[in-house]
Amino acid sequence: MRIFTIILLFFGLNQFLYSQDQKPTISINYSNISQVDVLKKIEASTNYKFYFQEKWFDNTVLISGNYTNKTIEEVLTKVFKDSDLNFFIDKNRIILTKNSIIYDKYPSKNTRELAPIFFQQYDSIGKKITSAENPIALIGKEEIDSELDFYTLSGHITDLKDEKPLADITVKAKNTTISTITDALGFYSLRLPTGISTIEIESILYISASRKIMIYSNGNLDFSIAEKINQLKEVIIKGKSSQNIRTAITGLTTIEAEGMKTIPLVLGERDILKVALTIPGIKSAGEGSSGFNVRGGKEDQNLILLDNATIYNPTHLFGFFSSINPYTISKVDIYKGGIPSEFGGRLSSVFDIISKNGNTEKFSGEGGIGPVTSNLTASIPVVKGKSSLFIGGRATYSDWVLKSIDDENLKNSQASFYDLFAKYNHKINQNNSVEGTAYYSKDAYSITPDSLYKYSNRLISLKWKHTFSEKTNSEFNVTNSEYKFNINYESSNPESFIFKYKINESQVNLKFNTSYSSKHKFTYGISNKFYKVNPGELSPNGSFSLVEPQKIDNEKGLESALFLSDNFKISEKILFDIGARYSLYTALGESTQKIYQEGVPMTPSTIIEEKKFGNNEVINTSGGFEPRIGLRYIFDDSFFIKAGFDKNFQYIHLLSNNTTQAPTDTWKLSDLNVKPESGLQYSLGLFKKLNDKDIELSLEGYYKTSKNILDYKVGANIILNQDLETELLQGDGKAYGIEFLLKKTEGRLNGWIGYTYSRAFIKLDSQFNDEKVNNGNYFPTNFDKPHDVSIVMNYKFTHRYSFSSNFVYQTGRPVTYPIGKYYYNNAQYTLYSDRNKFRIPDYYRLDIGINIEGNHKIKKLAHSFWNISIYNVLGRNNPYSIFFVTKEGRIKAYQTSIFAIPIPTITYNFKF
Repeated sequence: MRIFTIILLFFGLNQFLYSQDQKPTISINYSNISQVDVLKKIEASTNYKFYFQEKWFDNTVLISGNYTNKTIEEVLTKVFKDSDLNFFIDKNRIILTKNSIIYDKYPSKNTRELAPIFFQQYDSIGKKITSAENPIALIGKEEIDSELDFYTLSGHITDLKDEKPLADITVKAKNTTISTITDALGFYSLRLPTGISTIEIESILYISASRKIMIYSNGNLDFSIAEKINQLKEVIIKGKSSQNIRTAITGLTTIEAEGMKTIPLVLGERDILKVALTIPGIKSAGEGSSGFNVRGGKEDQNLILLDNATIYNPTHLFGFFSSINPYTISKVDIYKGGIPSEFGGRLSSVFDIISKNGNTEKFSGEGGIGPVTSNLTASIPVVKGKSSLFIGGRATYSDWVLKSIDDENLKNSQASFYDLFAKYNHKINQNNSVEGTAYYSKDAYSITPDSLYKYSNRLISLKWKHTFSEKTNSEFNVTNSEYKFNINYESSNPESFIFKYKINESQVNLKFNTSYSSKHKFTYGISNKFYKVNPGELSPNGSFSLVEPQKIDNEKGLESALFLSDNFKISEKILFDIGARYSLYTALGESTQKIYQEGVPMTPSTIIEEKKFGNNEVINTSGGFEPRIGLRYIFDDSFFIKAGFDKNFQYIHLLSNNTTQAPTDTWKLSDLNVKPESGLQYSLGLFKKLNDKDIELSLEGYYKTSKNILDYKVGANIILNQDLETELLQGDGKAYGIEFLLKKTEGRLNGWIGYTYSRAFIKLDSQFNDEKVNNGNYFPTNFDKPHDVSIVMNYKFTHRYSFSSNFVYQTGRPVTYPIGKYYYNNAQYTLYSDRNKFRIPDYYRLDIGINIEGNHKIKKLAHSFWNISIYNVLGRNNPYSIFFVTKEGRIKAYQTSIFAIPIPTITYNFKF
């Protein structure tokens, strides 16, 4: 009996102890509700009471769960799994903490000692210390069982004013060797030891910032920094010395739009593309030309992008103005050589224009009133701190300018244009953001009373940015661009007509950026472009017109590409940028393609067959491998060299009978009879910083070869020609040059001196004499200008008053002159020289300007800026064109100029 009693007592004790150790359980289920609602649901069904601040929770994050007979610890661990919240249970009270853990006893660690970390959050009277007074930030979530010594801190750095991402900003941990530089998207990543660190942000252009952090695990910390108020606005070209050192890309120049206001340009209009012409290696065929010639390339060999969408005609008013409102532009990255593998489809350059983001915090705007144009932009917050709408518009009243031009035809003409811009940007969350851009421009001009010319650009661009992790992010872009023009000829004679042309391009791109390690940073993705061209359509204008309707078959093509690049850092001194791009072009029907007899020149009489292709049927394919290699070697902090090689294919060609690009030029896709163009470029550059990094010097050389460059037979007819390929010639090109740039970036006197010596040649050779030009030898192209000098200087008298000047000199471009006349069958004919054997007179021009800023009071309705400038102050009669007329049996030469007299302007700019 006694033994039985002892057994019962022992069994009862065990049951009591077991019941004391057994924790109470709860049962709960919830679906698609916020974390706060889950806590409220637990409180309603149990005796637990939670203590927390609601601002710790993101109520847009919804969770679901179903638990039966689970402890409160198990349930809360699941609820807070993907957050930075911890919890401490004290009987029926549950205290939530952000990031850190509340310990009721000193924790033990097996692998390393854990020292307590203290930081001051309140002053002596109990007031909470702000981040400005003691910038402490808690990063990540403390885990009891964590044994890691290092974690990753990542984030983005943006401009405090307009929230644009900032590249090449130094981010480092104070008193350590841990540092990095933000990438093009403003992203950074650091590996930091557990505990307290101080993060410092440094930049020449922006105010330094620092933040003390307590890092528990991987986490994110963003910075918004303000531009230095003493930063001079006169410097236009940002050499991006840190980027120059950071990357191995040759021939890269960045122009910041903010500083353009001090450069005296024609009619006082800010113009980022005209400023680009002062950069060594970039030229135009003449004043008033709408095209660019980059390192000996043709006008159509430049890819001009606005927020990743292509612009086919980037100018207004015969090339005098950029078609993009300068107040909507943030910057433009110009790649003259070493084009990154993500870009393709052009041989010479990429103008990557990036627009401004709107201000998500407050309403703001900017505008300008000039003698020819007025424009206005406004930034409107939609969801404060997350999204904004940025809109802009510009229009002209330019007829009075045409009246002053030294050309009778232009004096009697009229012209007008306008452009509209809108951009919406929205930050969905820490890992996702979207942007949408819409742009439209339209020009209308009349050279003669019976002809009206209209042309327009239209584009839409959508971008989704997604961050997968601190190492990988992506961009998904969808764009559509359209360029079209109409010629409306209306006269009393029966030849009145309407001529129409249109090109449409749709594009889908997916790009990834991965920081694989400290030595490898990969960029990779896929690109697709779909072209649709209406080459020309002629119709009668009015019932009295006898013009026969004509229409050239539409052209379609698909250009696809895969690309990959590796920014390979071998050491602190040696950096490679190794890229590869494979492009494939497919010409598509519906189309009729001519087959010509082999061994004889292509003429309408040598057509042996016409092949018809159905809608979207493959006509032919072409493509190839496009390697891109860049090398950078640093000798010391002030001297480094770069070398590069790249290959490109181009599947679309510009057709123009003019020496300079015109609004009525058309584009032609490659097909059975027109081959794609290809080009190789080799480049080498030396870069040196002088005088304590205040003066920068660069010297770059290049050599280019190209194949299948498009040209024309003498007297070619390229408009509404059903057998267009019979008028075309394709040959080889070569170009070489040396570019020198001396730049002073700081101080009262700043600016740059640029000089380029370059040559550009083309060879049109064939076994048939009809297809030879200049006996099949190399000859200068229309845009071959050996010497090009640009001097841009700014002198700041005070903080409000400054003087600017701009001097340009260029060798005259090549031209073909008549050298005699002869008679044949009693008819007189003009005898011309070899093509481009002579040159028009050299071009030079001096512009000056006075810049007056309003007072620098912070609190005022609007900040103003006046620019008083004189364009062509020397009144140089620079030739625009030279032509020849036979009068009274004699050949006479005539020269026309665009601005043969000084043009004074006053422009008022304001910002609010």
